[in-house]
Amino acid sequence: MQKRSIQRGRPVGTPTYEAEPAMAFGAAVREERTNQGIAQETLAHLAGIERSHMGKIERGEHIPTLPLILKIARALKCTAAHLIAQTETRLMESAPRSE
Repeated sequence: MQKRSIQRGRPVGTPTYEAEPAMAFGAAVREERTNQGIAQETLAHLAGIERSHMGKIERGEHIPTLPLILKIARALKCTAAHLIAQTETRLMESAPRSE
């Protein structure tokens, strides 16, 4: 039996960026931040990231990694599950309905 080699990374053809989930997550973060009256710069500082990076996340220009999602959630004093649930809600609202 021949041993199969393990290939690291994404499967061929997998996109590295998907706009819809990125924009939905960014909108969820922005909504939570503004509801709490926190400035973007303050949130970035609390999460330990650059303000410009936080701006890219909120605009949906960057998809954050799991550790970064956890940092943002902690800075917002909410759970990552809450942010993901808000993201899923936004995605379902924007999905085309089949009738």
